[in-house]
Amino acid sequence: MRDNSNLQELLVKKAWEDAEFKKALLENPKETIQKMLEIVIPNSINIKVVEETADTMYLVIPANPAENMSAAGSALDAATVYASPYATMYDSVTY
Repeated sequence: MRDNSNLQELLVKKAWEDAEFKKALLENPKETIQKMLEIVIPNSINIKVVEETADTMYLVIPANPAENMSAAGSALDAATVYASPYATMYDSVTY
């Protein structure tokens, strides 16, 4: 599994500092991330961005690797298929 905390930190920091980037990230996250990182994210990858407020928190439950195992065809594939949306994105991007 890959640690996506650096990417998340980068995106959050930029969103806090740049209102236009934040707006673009919320409205069209995939295109915004592609432009920022100069990558191509496959059409099969979906990215959703939500903004927490003082009284609303979001909990993201990652995909279950055991469920991906049958879809991937092997335990090794399943271990690399999903760590998080960003890990999947990184595994599938074109630089």
